[in-house]
Amino acid sequence: MSEPLTDDEFYAATSIEVGSKRGEVLRLREVAVPQLHSVAHAWQIIYVSSDSYGELIPASGIVIVPDTVTDAGAGPILGYCPVFRGLGGRCAPSQLLADGAEPEADYLAIALDRGWTVAVADGRGLGITGLGPHTFLAGRCAGQTILDLTHTTRGLPDLNRSAPIALWGYADGGRNALWAAEIQHEYAPELELRGVAAGAVVADPGELVAEIDDGPCAGLGLAGLVGLARAYAHLPMLHILTTEGHLAAANIENLDAARILARYRQPLGRWCERTDPWMDPMWRYVLARERCAQQPLHVPVHLYHGTQDTLIPVESARRLISDYRGFGVDLNWREYPVDHLQAAIDGAGEAIARLASNLQHTPSRPTRSTPPTTTPPDS
Repeated sequence: MSEPLTDDEFYAATSIEVGSKRGEVLRLREVAVPQLHSVAHAWQIIYVSSDSYGELIPASGIVIVPDTVTDAGAGPILGYCPVFRGLGGRCAPSQLLADGAEPEADYLAIALDRGWTVAVADGRGLGITGLGPHTFLAGRCAGQTILDLTHTTRGLPDLNRSAPIALWGYADGGRNALWAAEIQHEYAPELELRGVAAGAVVADPGELVAEIDDGPCAGLGLAGLVGLARAYAHLPMLHILTTEGHLAAANIENLDAARILARYRQPLGRWCERTDPWMDPMWRYVLARERCAQQPLHVPVHLYHGTQDTLIPVESARRLISDYRGFGVDLNWREYPVDHLQAAIDGAGEAIARLASNLQHTPSRPTRSTPPTTTPPDS
């Protein structure tokens, strides 16, 4: 059985009027966020964003303003990119925060305690009813929704319209934060982005899906296939599915992450006409476009990872470091001798500290450095 979609009219799909612009507010309402304290305001927002091909779409998110400074909303803005929540159902971060069930609330609290306004985008296809499935693993889609939400946030009443911005995320959220930073200079140049922190980044989805295909997280492979097929809807992405695979793909569209992992434990080849579907030419093309480090970042970056991470191997992050170094990116790197979940906890303090330092300085544009090496830089 699929998870029921929300019947909340606030999240009903809405049309975009001619003349609308990215970042424009379509609907706004104030909500309580039971897990967070010292909050002046929290708004669920439906706003205008765009898909990978420039078409305007409605997107949802939440903006939380602290009361820990004299003038609430006067500080910087943190665009927070959450880990994968699912492809559908009531699992969007803006909904979970209002329900008091957001698993990353403690990280948001750290930023609020510093006096930062926090903006959390649900991502394309998640939250708003009938526009799914969520485009899981589609980096540009995710990056655009968080950039547009931060633009929206700067225009809300009593907020700092020239506020500097930082981005932070872990796992798929870290990947989305990096994608947002990579496209920011051409997609949203009006934003004053000053720094990015990203942990356990899924740098190469094609590499990762092969790694997890035989383990307890195999269901993420099918979720990624469905999410990317939605993002690249102009391509025949689902041609590799069997008849049973099409049924599975239709069902998984409305499931949160926990149900996906519980119900779809089989290798991805179980649903496809070949055992290694990621090697199909069409999928190789798409997955190559989804690698991080497609272009340089123009702000400082802090990356961190657990050396005992069995979900997202640290070697992929080390290669990512080399790629960014080749672009001349101002990059800091930290390894923790722990697993995937513990690295998120252990790395949070330094991530916030690095961003706080970044927010104090306007970054200069980097210049290309010498070719990357295979050895990650020291911390």
